[in-house]
Amino acid sequence: MIDIRKLTKTYVMGDNVIHALGGVSLTIGRGEHVAIVGPSGSGKSTLMNVLGGLDRPTAGDYRFEDDPVADYDDDELASFRNRRIGFVFQSFQLLPRLTAVQNVELPMIYAGIPAAERRDRAVALLERVGLGDRLANKPTQMSGGQQQRVAIARALANAPDLLLADEPTGALDTATGQEVLALFDELNSQGLTLCIVTHDNEVAARARRRIAFRDGHIVSDDRNVG
Repeated sequence: MIDIRKLTKTYVMGDNVIHALGGVSLTIGRGEHVAIVGPSGSGKSTLMNVLGGLDRPTAGDYRFEDDPVADYDDDELASFRNRRIGFVFQSFQLLPRLTAVQNVELPMIYAGIPAAERRDRAVALLERVGLGDRLANKPTQMSGGQQQRVAIARALANAPDLLLADEPTGALDTATGQEVLALFDELNSQGLTLCIVTHDNEVAARARRRIAFRDGHIVSDDRNVG
């Protein structure tokens, strides 16, 4: 599914040049469950941003099922993000004035899905993540774990090919975090490709593949861990 070759990402900050990615080459197959680990500043979040089309590489090639993502213009990149990638973040990033259903509907609005279909799909997704009784609740009326489940349902709204999660349990207590990770395991078992960026070894241990970054480079790539 994912094929990146000699990918670099450089940031210029004043007189300093930051080499966030230093010529990374990597493939990820459809249906894989991958954990990307490393200390702060190692390049793992930069890689996730490039994979999800949130940022562009400075150089190198990125192909998603043979499509040249690195060459996309802004409109093509926005469409790629909306239709093929689902994002889950540590901070949930729900809109506080919207209900759970309305938050899940948002990506479908941008994709041009008709209103009735949006509603039906949002309700079905919230039921799928165990929130069928919270459809009309706003984020402030839900626990952290429930908010993250809404965020996961939103990430699934346009049936993405790849789900990217950045520290998805970082704001949750241990028990709630385990519930969210079990949901990820279930989604992956149903065929969804899953890539989790984390510094938590317990989270990484649940993945079937663990890729470690340091100073913008891959230092290990281990399969069948956990």
